[in-house]
Amino acid sequence: MPPDIQCRVRALDHLDLMVRNIPDAVRFYTQVLGMRGVQFTAPDGGRHWALHFGQSKINLHSATSPAGLATATLTPGTASLCFLSDAPLADWIVHLTTHQIDIEDGPVPASGAKGPLTTIFIRDPDGTLIQIAEHV
Repeated sequence: MPPDIQCRVRALDHLDLMVRNIPDAVRFYTQVLGMRGVQFTAPDGGRHWALHFGQSKINLHSATSPAGLATATLTPGTASLCFLSDAPLADWIVHLTTHQIDIEDGPVPASGAKGPLTTIFIRDPDGTLIQIAEHV
């Protein structure tokens, strides 16, 4: 079944990366790859680190103490993906229901590469956490 024309992702907003040691990860990505490390307050009030580059960011999470929803397997190097869409999340909910895809959480507030988001969470067939989001 082809995707509904309105329900297509248009960009990767951010990626959540599970790491063994957040300071080591910040040091590597900033010093070796030239990203900009930024500490921010998440919607849950917790302080987190992000790595900004271009129009995107990587959120860093400790594999030993993840916050909120996490990848199915908490192993350093696992990830979750956040995609932006021009279609309203209400349309996505109908679209996902049509395809018998469970919505794990949402719509809920989230922090994106360019500001606040509203997002829904689903999983791919391998258990990878996928967010579909719209800017607030």
